[in-house]
Amino acid sequence: MSDHQKQIAGEAAALRVEAGMVVGLGTGSTAAWFVKALAARGLTGLRCVPTSERTADLARELGLPLTTLEDVSRIDLTVDGADEVGPGLALIKGGGAALLREKLVWEASDRCIVIADAAKVVPVLGAFPLPIEVVAFGHKATANRIMDVLTDHDITMPARLRQADRGVVRTDGGNVIYDAKCVAIHDPVRLADDLKLITGVVEHGLFLDLADEAIIGRDDGVEVLVP
Repeated sequence: MSDHQKQIAGEAAALRVEAGMVVGLGTGSTAAWFVKALAARGLTGLRCVPTSERTADLARELGLPLTTLEDVSRIDLTVDGADEVGPGLALIKGGGAALLREKLVWEASDRCIVIADAAKVVPVLGAFPLPIEVVAFGHKATANRIMDVLTDHDITMPARLRQADRGVVRTDGGNVIYDAKCVAIHDPVRLADDLKLITGVVEHGLFLDLADEAIIGRDDGVEVLVP
């Protein structure tokens, strides 16, 4: 039933968009439902900022007008999915390897709505491996420094380089992704700060104090959560 839950969350979020808005388009399976529902509304004057090439391709196919962060001063509303939704709407994102562009779009937005199926809501962040985007040059050395930080946070598993059938996963920006199996992140704010201090780390998947609202799809409808 998760596909149904994703669909109704995406459709509910699309109803929050008004004609003439600048809208950030998230990446992933749930965000795709939002993009489809937004296109179906046929609103006039929209300008859409995609967070990945994959989302841009989908938006073009559906006839949504695209723009870039370079061409807009602010984004009215961004709607995006998440891999985990924790207390206070703290999030883990990056399963789709678009976390850097996603965070740039989120931070340029006046309002951000996260959409997810019910299984994504968790009492503590960390069961989903935390994505960490790293510059490809010297990434193994960077991974060693990441391990030092993780150890300081009582996380014992080393972060693993993300690979797919085609080989090492590369982001749209040409970076690589390391996934840290944290199990439980007890101090996400400190971990976020410590990871950003590592030379070579471009961004991490902890999205903290960015979501204004969550729309969670459940079998019997949607639930709205606020921080």
